[in-house]
Amino acid sequence: MKVLAAMSGGVDSAVAAARAVEAGHDVVGVHLALSRMPGTLRTGSRGCCTIEDSNDAFRACETLGIPFYVWDFSERFKADVVDDFIDEYAAGRTPNPCLRCNEKIKFEALLDKAIALGFDAVVTGHYARVDQDGDGRPTLHRAADMAKDQSYVLGVLREDQLAHCWFPLAHAPTKAEVRAEAERRGLGVAEKPDSHDICFIPDGDTRGWLAEQIEMQPGKIIDQEGTQVGEHEGAQAFTVGQRRGLAIGHPAPDGKPRFVLSIRPKTNEVVVGPKEALAVDRLSGIRVSFAGAEPAEAASGAWMDVTVQVRAHGKPVPGRARWVADDEHGRRVEAELEETLNGVAPGQSMVLYTGDRVIGQATIASAHSSTWNPAALTA
Repeated sequence: MKVLAAMSGGVDSAVAAARAVEAGHDVVGVHLALSRMPGTLRTGSRGCCTIEDSNDAFRACETLGIPFYVWDFSERFKADVVDDFIDEYAAGRTPNPCLRCNEKIKFEALLDKAIALGFDAVVTGHYARVDQDGDGRPTLHRAADMAKDQSYVLGVLREDQLAHCWFPLAHAPTKAEVRAEAERRGLGVAEKPDSHDICFIPDGDTRGWLAEQIEMQPGKIIDQEGTQVGEHEGAQAFTVGQRRGLAIGHPAPDGKPRFVLSIRPKTNEVVVGPKEALAVDRLSGIRVSFAGAEPAEAASGAWMDVTVQVRAHGKPVPGRARWVADDEHGRRVEAELEETLNGVAPGQSMVLYTGDRVIGQATIASAHSSTWNPAALTA
């Protein structure tokens, strides 16, 4: 099988490529250049896709004896991930850029090019598993190591994409064992720290970075009753669930801390309130997709028992979901939760599971609370 190995420069992708080589496949390594700043270097474990990562990917391919190329996807990355991130925050929503990168770059732009060049599959170091259902159609599942499971950020993958995906680390019991394997194979990235935070904001200061991208206007901070309790320098710099940085200057009447409950970009207001008002038990999502065959319930509109996850390493919550027609978006998914989730923001993704299988995902349009007016949390 002719395989394209996406080489991030980290230990996971290096070991995944090594396993593909060991299995006897014709493997070619590719590193994606996503930044227009080629001199960028890592700061500890912050960031990814830097010149240092490119060099590490090259050395890993050299060790494995496979060809290495760099593909420049920086323009598409800026348009589909960075600009989308800015637009979503400007609209008062909280996007997930890693999920969007998987959707638009790694498993659309990269996969499309790989198939056009005659490759049979793309190999990555993601911790997830592709299997088949009873009809032989590809399905997406959680990895063996729940602590490293990345099926959430892969929930945007469609059936036709899963058919060309291979995740060799699906059954890896722990990250420690992956590092030990890298050491045995002589890969120099065995002890390289995992990347975290947003790759195009390597210093981790999302608020400061956004202030440079979006024209911020001062506005009111109000409570649930609409009473002004403070001022802000730009509503787009806040996200639902945030506590720090409000700078209200005086406590709530009950002395409890305040949290951001919603962002209102049209009126440039930030709504704050007690932590308990963040608890939501119903979600509505748009931009629906399925990771494999659509369940029968999706067509019938019947309720389906699922577990719902709204963050990459968030707690899966049991509930039920149904897919219904939507005049504006074609289709949306509604989810009712058996347990409440805190700080859910419009723009986040909810990924639906049955057991360890990913059913699909949607972008959260609204989150509803039993303790507060749902309209206040609507995007």
